[in-house]
Amino acid sequence: MSDINREESDTGGRYTYQIDGGPLAELTYSKTGETMIIIDHTDVPNSYRGQGVGEKLVAQVVDDMRAAGKKIIPLCPFANAQFHKHPDWQDVLTGRRKGD
Repeated sequence: MSDINREESDTGGRYTYQIDGGPLAELTYSKTGETMIIIDHTDVPNSYRGQGVGEKLVAQVVDDMRAAGKKIIPLCPFANAQFHKHPDWQDVLTGRRKGD
């Protein structure tokens, strides 16, 4: 999805989605060393609900972390639910997920 942007700092980052200056959807994460991140929050404005925006944000994180050889802990309830729906993402999980 070309409308997803990634911003990163030394301690974490975020993925954002926005169309034509509209509201901003975002997923934030914290770094836990060089090989792992924690997805800690996902926020999708009501105007994007039902369009799969949240799922696409998580999918982009999965693709990026897989390519970088990093693991993910999905503490955000929404992200955790997406991992339960996508067995093909299990290779990037580490540790126990919320609800397991």
